[in-house]
Amino acid sequence: MKTSGVLTARGFTGAAIHCGIKTASKKPDLAVIFSETPASVAAVFTKNKVCAAPVRLSRRNVRNGRAQAIVVNSGNANACTGRHGMRDAAEMAKLAAHRLGVPAGDVLVASTGIIGHLLPVWLIAHGLDEITGRVKRDAKTDMLVAEAICTTDTFPKRCSTTATLGGKTVTIGGIAKGAGMIEPNMATMLCFLTTDAAIPPQLLQSALAGAVNGSFNKITVDGHTSTNDTVAILANGRAGNKRITPKSTDYRKFAATLGAVAIELAQMIVRDGEGATKFVEITVRGAKSEADADKIARSIANSPLVKCALNGCDPNWGRIVSAAGYAGAAFIESKAELRIGDIRIFANGLPIKADKKALARVMRKKEIVIDLHCKVGTSAATIWTCDLSHDYVTINAEYHT
Repeated sequence: MKTSGVLTARGFTGAAIHCGIKTASKKPDLAVIFSETPASVAAVFTKNKVCAAPVRLSRRNVRNGRAQAIVVNSGNANACTGRHGMRDAAEMAKLAAHRLGVPAGDVLVASTGIIGHLLPVWLIAHGLDEITGRVKRDAKTDMLVAEAICTTDTFPKRCSTTATLGGKTVTIGGIAKGAGMIEPNMATMLCFLTTDAAIPPQLLQSALAGAVNGSFNKITVDGHTSTNDTVAILANGRAGNKRITPKSTDYRKFAATLGAVAIELAQMIVRDGEGATKFVEITVRGAKSEADADKIARSIANSPLVKCALNGCDPNWGRIVSAAGYAGAAFIESKAELRIGDIRIFANGLPIKADKKALARVMRKKEIVIDLHCKVGTSAATIWTCDLSHDYVTINAEYHT
């Protein structure tokens, strides 16, 4: 998969700038992603009942299945800002629409950053004056747009790939941000995707929902669902492929390719978890149902004690098994089997004597696989997470409102 991102697909341009929302640095904090022609649009948003103004506005704007631009700021979430916040989100869309020459209803809005502060719309207005006249498509701009949506991220997250549909090369690219406040449940998490495929909005929504369920809904850093989670995709048809239809080979291939891009971006978020030193894959097999497998895997992934043990390179099977036991799913201690890496450390309700040196080598790795076989059914689920370090506490203790 390529490292290029959201401007890779044909017919998409963008721009990014520091407009002054972020006062502690001069890093980009305002970006625009623009389709040269009207595009099909689909989006998935946070399930948190406390949701930000831009989420509410964008939910409304995607209903007609058409959009042409996304405007996003970082440094201010525009969440818990009441009617004033809704007016600001609408004004942000209106300002971008006017400068790009498109209807305001065809603009999606997203924000990320500190909750509870009113959005400095005047700064956004000045910023849009400067950047919308110079939207373009090149590697530097692609990187700047990815950087503009970051908050506590340590690196911009972007990738792209291609697929052949109906004899035409179709590109899907995207960017994401997120490092803390991550358990999307649809992390603070944003993801913007673009494709030059020709696909109707309903099918695009179906493909996106499937991609999100298999990627962003399978990650957790700290178990905290954000107020601003947004995953949106624009599809402008510039690849020239025959319009994708339901249940076709092209649809299945498109959905699989989109899913692969989403997984790549989702895993980047986990790897960049605030203070994280380890990337952890937790697979639960042999569960009574897929829902049970997911509950158990998520319970283990979100256990602060498990995450601390992982940070300390301690194979603490007791914490893992107990987290499975309180997950609220079918689980029989005397049947379960647990492996860390390829080393079996628990089976039939009892610990297994393992090679301490081999186990220590596994625990020191930057990537760890935990495999729990429940042996009560045939279902499985995988969750990706990270460890919990001193740095996580420091970062969030110093992140003031």
